Amino acid sequence: MTQTPEANRDSAPRWFVGAWKREWMRLRGELAGETLIVRDLQTPTIFGSCRIALDRPTFVGAHSFADLDDAQLAALLTQRGGFAGTASFVGEVAPVPPVSAVATWDHEIDFQPRNSVDTARLTQTSATTVLEESLDETFDELWCSMSPHEGRCLGLKITRANRLERMLIVVDDHFVYARNRTHDLPHAHSLTELVARTRATRAQIIELLDCEFSYGLVRGGQVGWQVRHSTLPWREGRALEFANEVATDDRGAPRARVAVDGEAWTVPINTMTREDLVEMFRAPR
Repeated sequence: MTQTPEANRDSAPRWFVGAWKREWMRLRGELAGETLIVRDLQTPTIFGSCRIALDRPTFVGAHSFADLDDAQLAALLTQRGGFAGTASFVGEVAPVPPVSAVATWDHEIDFQPRNSVDTARLTQTSATTVLEESLDETFDELWCSMSPHEGRCLGLKITRANRLERMLIVVDDHFVYARNRTHDLPHAHSLTELVARTRATRAQIIELLDCEFSYGLVRGGQVGWQVRHSTLPWREGRALEFANEVATDDRGAPRARVAVDGEAWTVPINTMTREDLVEMFRAPR
């Protein structure tokens, strides 16, 4: 059958809007495998990714950075952590598989220093799987859907002095929350390299690490907005505190529950119903 492609599409193709888990990554010349827990949410525009090492220490008894020793801080420096921002898509989008598009993800908040453009080819290989391939053919990744592709999405951005401080991405029952560190990172190959090069003090290391990427479930956990995976290990299992800062106005649109001077809230994407949002952001009890 001849497929008629749709070219130069800016927003995500419908088959890629959803919640995704990475099944494996394969570097050129190596076997496929996985060393990370990877959870990605893609709306038509903004996205969020949380990436935690499978072998990360458990940090039992830790409630903040103050409870961690130097070795534990060093372990957190090595984690990929996550990233969030805005994506654009160009390519062929056809009504039946296999279809593909080239995606570019602009990391507006990133746990690690960013040293290259994040772009790849996406191919829908089935109704529930997508193959991601680097344009230079150095790696490929298989993604499996965790959501029904109903297109229920919400994205919030909170800025101060034109600097992005926080993002919340919701797709169906899944969320990724990203909170930026206080200061932007200087150029570096990694946090570990940056700490070694600058001979950072313990206080400076903690400032670098104080950047949160959390993935969880809005209603499907043991508590509402339960964090499943986070760059801050003590957040896991607990309710996302930021959810209590969000309210809805008379039309059901998300807004700050308590206005903070200097903060600007925007809603880049919202395909939720008014009822969805009112239920999602009920006043804390």
